[in-house]
Amino acid sequence: MAHTITDECISCGACAGECPVNAISEGSSHFEVDEATCIDCGACEGVCPTGAIQA
Repeated sequence: MAHTITDECISCGACAGECPVNAISEGSSHFEVDEATCIDCGACEGVCPTGAIQA
């Protein structure tokens, strides 16, 4: 199951830089995870300063 990014996201981009498969991109209101690309590694979760990324 892919990670998700909640509305607590401040669009800092830290998560996108950590994603090894480039599954994270800027959406209309905050960054979003492409569920088809995400490998559920959790690399993004640890760098999010607001805890907006959930498994």
